[in-house]
Amino acid sequence: MKAVVFEQFGQAPSIQTVADPAPALAGVVIKVEATGLCRSDWHGWMGHDPDIQLPHVPGHELAGTIQAIGRHVTQWKIGDRVTVPFVGGCGHCFECNSGNHQVCEHQFQPGFTAWGSFAEYVAVDFADTNLVGLPDTLDFATAASLGCRFVTSFRAVVDQARVKPGEWVAVHGCGGVGLSAIMIATAMGANVIAIDLTEEKLAFARALGAVATVNGSGQKDIVGAVKELTKGGAHVSIDALGHPSTCFNSIANLRRRGRHVQVGLMLGEHARAPIPMDKVIAYELEILGSHGMQAFRYKALMDMLANGRLAPQKLIGKHLALNEAPAALMAMDRFEGTGISVVTQF
Repeated sequence: MKAVVFEQFGQAPSIQTVADPAPALAGVVIKVEATGLCRSDWHGWMGHDPDIQLPHVPGHELAGTIQAIGRHVTQWKIGDRVTVPFVGGCGHCFECNSGNHQVCEHQFQPGFTAWGSFAEYVAVDFADTNLVGLPDTLDFATAASLGCRFVTSFRAVVDQARVKPGEWVAVHGCGGVGLSAIMIATAMGANVIAIDLTEEKLAFARALGAVATVNGSGQKDIVGAVKELTKGGAHVSIDALGHPSTCFNSIANLRRRGRHVQVGLMLGEHARAPIPMDKVIAYELEILGSHGMQAFRYKALMDMLANGRLAPQKLIGKHLALNEAPAALMAMDRFEGTGISVVTQF
């Protein structure tokens, strides 16, 4: 099969012909019909993830059709249209048994713990626990775009932050994660403030439902601006970028008893960011993480797609061919353009 392969961290990936994968006993092989490009893939390429073994095929946001099945798989058949969370639970550990597959002790992550979906085929383990069936009405590109950024934002807004109608939600960073969070929080009835450095992304945020925006390139006091707009601070604040400054601002702009959710990855030199712990204590703030979403929670998301309350297809910016993926991956640290890029030609 054709695949994007990098042999050294930080060095240019290339298109190579590699062996087709085989399914594990509890796994399947999926013919990839679409795969999203995510900043997590860039972090992996840079060597920020200790699970990656070289040479490596990245890619973790995927949708396609099942091509081969391991003999322990009971719930799926060849030809089924499927997607999968980027964190796959083993189905047997304490966390999985408590319903928290997204923090499984023995998790499987295509594109990180194993070769990923920047390829014609990808093997996915623990299939009965993790695969999500796709309705015929949902196209593969939209389904792939759900796999990391959208579902992580869904869990962040709905399950972790417990956003309620009428609350103020500040979203720091308007990339794929941030725009997803804006759409979802708006659908939940919240008043969303979008914060970014470019007017192009802020305009897109307003089109998705943000009621106010703050341009950090001209407004130096982000925290003060959010507190002024909300008359006291946000009820919920989300760092959708993953940077020490956005993390700090997201916590500092909360009102008393507010909830901060860290969605943007904090890796490498940013892994130990300072936070305003004095405010965390004095205001009884909550600091929460959001790490993917369990497969069984997709039903709630799919229902909101079906009734039109969510429209993730609006977030897709570019359709790419596989041979364009290496350059697009290496450019992700420049935060160019709006929306999500999806590989749909193999």
